[in-house]
Amino acid sequence: MRLPLATLEVFNAIVSKKSLRGAAQDLGVKPSTVSHQLKKLEEQLGTALFIRTTRSISLTEAGRALARRTGPAFEQLDEGLYSAKTAGHAERGSLKLAIPEFAYFLLVRNKLASFQKKYPEIEVELSITDALTDILDEGLHAGFRIGGLIAEDMVAINLSEPLKTAVVASPEYLEMYGEPCDPGDLLNHNCLRYRFPSSGQLAPWIFDGSEKAYPVEVRGNLIANSSPATIDLALQGLGLTFTFRDYCTDALASGKLVEVLTEHLTTLPSMNIYFPREYKSMLPLRLLIEHLKNGGSEHKDV
Repeated sequence: MRLPLATLEVFNAIVSKKSLRGAAQDLGVKPSTVSHQLKKLEEQLGTALFIRTTRSISLTEAGRALARRTGPAFEQLDEGLYSAKTAGHAERGSLKLAIPEFAYFLLVRNKLASFQKKYPEIEVELSITDALTDILDEGLHAGFRIGGLIAEDMVAINLSEPLKTAVVASPEYLEMYGEPCDPGDLLNHNCLRYRFPSSGQLAPWIFDGSEKAYPVEVRGNLIANSSPATIDLALQGLGLTFTFRDYCTDALASGKLVEVLTEHLTTLPSMNIYFPREYKSMLPLRLLIEHLKNGGSEHKDV
């Protein structure tokens, strides 16, 4: 039997208000409409649901059985409608993000604690990936990406200045093997390289030429699919690595790492957060973007 939802709504309103007139006011309809819908439901079920007198209305045994079963269901429907109406419009809820490792360390890592302290009812879930994730297929709300490679149906918001790069090594390594004066000199050094986990490609070492940027195909005996790992290897004196400068500002300031080839370095495009247009008014996402742009701590070494 097809569920008579409209008449069941009327029935539960009568139970709640204990009168046909009260149910009509609650539903915003005429009392005659309530009476008609109740009669229709009783005819469909083949039994009376209320005992009506001139002074009162009370449930029959069948009416009590129906109220016990359908009342909680309509309460859940009301809660579901309220949840759908308020989802994304309160300082609570789930926020699922696809984020590359470097973006986590450069933009998010030192701002999450203050964000969650400020908005404790927002649950942030991070999917650490360097893949060009289809956030809709993955059930995510937003992703992070360098530059403008964003689908037309997405909104992109800039979160950073152009990203500075650096080639760094420990003082001990440079004392033993010398300092490269030109990007071509890197061919004579042990270079600590990064491999993208998703594509398996080695990250290029890109330098600023007189006309345009160009890559140098460096060599070395250590490769990692983690940028923090390549910096750690450099700190151990095992070679030079090409990285984001903000990854290692403290190590450079303390002298644990030394920056080389500064006149030849280039910058990479800035970091964007992107998301479907439908999430533009999603409050948890808007609050996170505002926090990343304006709040939190300065970058720290990984």
